[in-house]
Amino acid sequence: MRALVAPGEKHPSPASQAARGGKGGAGCQKAKPKPVVATVLLGFLIVSAVADDRWPAVSAYWNRPVSSPADVSFLLRPANDRISVRNGRLVRGDGSRFRIWGVNVTGAACIPATNAAPIIAARLAALGVNCVRFHFLDRVGVLIPADRNDTRELDPDALARLDRFVFELKKRGIYSDLNLNVYRTYKPGDGVREHEQLGIGKAATYFDERLLQLQREYARQLLTHVNPHTGKAYAEEPAVAIVELVNENSLVEAWVSGRLDGTQTNRSTGTWHDIPPTYAADLTSKFNTWLAARTASALPETIVSAKAETGGKLERLRQRELARADPKRFALETEFYMQLEREYFRDMARFLREELGVKALLIGNSDHGHGQSFYPSVVSLAQLDVVDGHVYWQHPSYITDPKSGRRTGFRIPNTPMVDDPLRSTVVRLSRTAVAGKPFTVSEANHPFPNEYAAEGIPILAAYAALQDWDGIFWYTLAHQDVTTMEKAALTHFDLARDPVKISQLASGALLFLRGDVRPARRTITRTYSREQIIESLRLPRKEAPYFTPGFPLALPLMHAVRVASFDGPPTARFEPVLESDVIVADTDELKWRKGRVTVDTPRWQAVIGRGSGQTANLRTEPETAFCAVTVASLDDKPIASASRLLLTVGARVANTGMVWNESRTTLVKWGGAPVRLEPVGGRIRLVGLAAAGGTLARALDGAGDPMGESLPLRQAADGWILELGGPPTVWYVIEVRR
Repeated sequence: MRALVAPGEKHPSPASQAARGGKGGAGCQKAKPKPVVATVLLGFLIVSAVADDRWPAVSAYWNRPVSSPADVSFLLRPANDRISVRNGRLVRGDGSRFRIWGVNVTGAACIPATNAAPIIAARLAALGVNCVRFHFLDRVGVLIPADRNDTRELDPDALARLDRFVFELKKRGIYSDLNLNVYRTYKPGDGVREHEQLGIGKAATYFDERLLQLQREYARQLLTHVNPHTGKAYAEEPAVAIVELVNENSLVEAWVSGRLDGTQTNRSTGTWHDIPPTYAADLTSKFNTWLAARTASALPETIVSAKAETGGKLERLRQRELARADPKRFALETEFYMQLEREYFRDMARFLREELGVKALLIGNSDHGHGQSFYPSVVSLAQLDVVDGHVYWQHPSYITDPKSGRRTGFRIPNTPMVDDPLRSTVVRLSRTAVAGKPFTVSEANHPFPNEYAAEGIPILAAYAALQDWDGIFWYTLAHQDVTTMEKAALTHFDLARDPVKISQLASGALLFLRGDVRPARRTITRTYSREQIIESLRLPRKEAPYFTPGFPLALPLMHAVRVASFDGPPTARFEPVLESDVIVADTDELKWRKGRVTVDTPRWQAVIGRGSGQTANLRTEPETAFCAVTVASLDDKPIASASRLLLTVGARVANTGMVWNESRTTLVKWGGAPVRLEPVGGRIRLVGLAAAGGTLARALDGAGDPMGESLPLRQAADGWILELGGPPTVWYVIEVRR
């Protein structure tokens, strides 16, 4: 994840001003940085704040037992089977398909209080979550104690809380994904030179010998630790499905982004910065040693001449030189970084497998920078078991004080994804899937306060099923123990306090884990030559996200898409996609017209975006400008014959006292608890139901528990009508009487 914060600060507290939460960096869709708006029309501020504060308050309680009629834990199976790969898919021990519907837990949320662990695990199971990604475990203050002069020991109390949480998850059929190197900073006792300037050491973790030693030491301590509740070391625990080596950390990306130049001489204040000069000098020495091992005939003439002029030593290319560099010179240095990445993943995988006995599947890194090509890194990542991607719709673009390095605000375009299908999260992610390899998305979100975030979960879930991907982890449940968050405000990424996203987790689990959306009938494959892979790094930004000239970006919304080879013939010409007002999946179940997406399957249907819409059993007539409506069978039958249905109706959420700027691209005031919910007006019609005895709707609160008695839906000639605007809720369970 891209956390643009100081090493000592993962995410600012909810009490701070607009610089809230923190992921950022290359590849996110950003607004152009502008100064924070200091003053706006007072009248607008008052209207904006009062309008949102009139919305009803809704609390998503996490500190009480599950008693929800929307409990979908029946989707989960025991987490006793070791997950493996067969025919390019994740499978259980019996060979049946295993798909991941997961969430991240970040930092302190990885180690909740021991008495909270069973409550959280039960609630996650009820939402259909079957895997949890443990992120930022290596941050000082989480598994690594903060009161030592080094970072070379694990905190026994924190480890005990992790053990209990993993155990409670396993009991309920929930697997774990353990991340290794994510956000570890270093101290004097670690023997890491220039540790304050180095920060978390992205890029340097691939080649610096001391950092490589410390990574292996940490992995040994964590993965050989025996969980007393399960009696197994994490290396052998079948409920640990995945181990990830590094997070959003690519040597090639760092090079083309200017972060290997060696200019970092001050204390590190964030995630994305250059490496210190001595690390850059070491990398240059490695580059020249690598060149020396190659025969003169294997080197371009420009290299031979340059070495002769400099006495045999060649400086590496800096970012400002890349665009004009000789193609052979550019290709040679790219090959150097690619080989370093490839050897790092190969050696770490060998260490984990052969020395530690790790049985879990391995992920190397994630494609996270869709503003530039990532293919040179995917070549290395495809060596391991699973290929992975990260995506955010309009990730906040943070504004930083150049003198102090402190964040002073953020900007977002604040526009809906349904208006921009060819730049959607679906299209961006789809570039990375490789034929014959499972593909997962270990981070995804529509970060708050985007006013169209209700579209995010249902759209990506539906198209991930069309693409036949193997898993999604939503980022993130929380950054702290969720049972202590009763009075917490909404932040950029935490789902636990967002009633719309929580209800959509349960609905999306039904779609994705049951396979309610069928995989595409056709798979479009493409091959790349070595030259294409390397030169993709220098293609203009207008070629994003595929960096494959001529590739029709509508294809991933119609068919499955895979890379067949990174060592094949150059990419062939693609069939043109005829322009149309609607992009239709080849299964005919998904339709994307500008402003609205519909999903129409026997067991799961949705209308997402602007205006009224319809599917086989759902008619939406909202009075609210933008909303997402989903309906799903809760008893595995088609909606038309089901006895129980889950209906979600989501729009905007806000903090109390939250104030937008005039252009609604940043917050002047962040606001606080309680969370407020925009009521969706209008009506929902359910048609074609076998409901001779009528239908009843039970509204659910923010925790999924019933609110009052069930109320009958009104019968009309064409179905059953639910009038919206009653109890403040985003989800209902519909009982259909025969």
